[in-house]
Amino acid sequence: MRLAITGATGRVGRFIVEEALAAGDHVVSMTRTPPDHGAFSGPVSRIAYDLAGQPPALVGCDVLVHCAFQHVPGRYRGGEGKDPEGFRCANLDGTLRLFDAARRDGVRRILFLSSRAVYGDHPPGTRLDEDLPPRPDTLYGELKLEAEQALAALNGPGCATASLRATGIYGPAGPGQRHKWAQLFEDFRDGHPIEPRVASEVHGADLAAAIRLLLEVPAPVLAGRSYNLSDILLDRHDLLASVAALTGIPSPLPGRADASKVSVMSCTRLRSLGWQPGGFVRLRECLPGLLPKIQHESFQSGTN
Repeated sequence: MRLAITGATGRVGRFIVEEALAAGDHVVSMTRTPPDHGAFSGPVSRIAYDLAGQPPALVGCDVLVHCAFQHVPGRYRGGEGKDPEGFRCANLDGTLRLFDAARRDGVRRILFLSSRAVYGDHPPGTRLDEDLPPRPDTLYGELKLEAEQALAALNGPGCATASLRATGIYGPAGPGQRHKWAQLFEDFRDGHPIEPRVASEVHGADLAAAIRLLLEVPAPVLAGRSYNLSDILLDRHDLLASVAALTGIPSPLPGRADASKVSVMSCTRLRSLGWQPGGFVRLRECLPGLLPKIQHESFQSGTN
């Protein structure tokens, strides 16, 4: 299978690339700049691509997985900064051009990385299932929803489509990158105050497994649907307690947040297809690999 992946070098896209390489697929990275040497575990082709520009030819590609999104560094909701029109032009207009080009060039499946932000302003504690009407309350959520709807309209004979409404994604970073909790762990190590927070999370490898599942099910199963993608409800108190246990960091833990105010995503559609994320077992297995520098510095400081 030949997969074209936008955002392949990003925090999320690299998980999809690595899963595809492990499966023996040919991967085409669609990026503005070439990947750094050693960015991936195997050979990856590249097509120069910028969301703000015209899509390249995708003839010969079986699948498009669209993960790229232009935003202010470190921000998705609110990622428009001071340029909401440019944000819309790149991320919605560019996405729609890409979808149209993929279908024109005979790509048989198109998968889009959407977001739980499409659910927007439902009251805290609402169970978010795929049949719940979206109510985005940010520009980010609005654009993700509009892209979902446009992609669903393209679904038909010869081109099956689906969107994945992902929650927060954690896991090890690629070469030269920082994982999503790096700053949080450093602040904890250095004794800075940590705000209580509880949020839903999913490991990047479980996201990639969901992508693989949607590549292998019969095309009519996709039918332009949207699929929730989430796993664990994680309190910073518990996460940092695990960090402290692994590293010996003596910093005070934040208080617990009110989990009843979190709107948990139901993943009925993916689970009905056989998707089984790793849960807290995967988190416990992953966490030591996110800590080498912090662990070293913590033990070193303890011996002074």
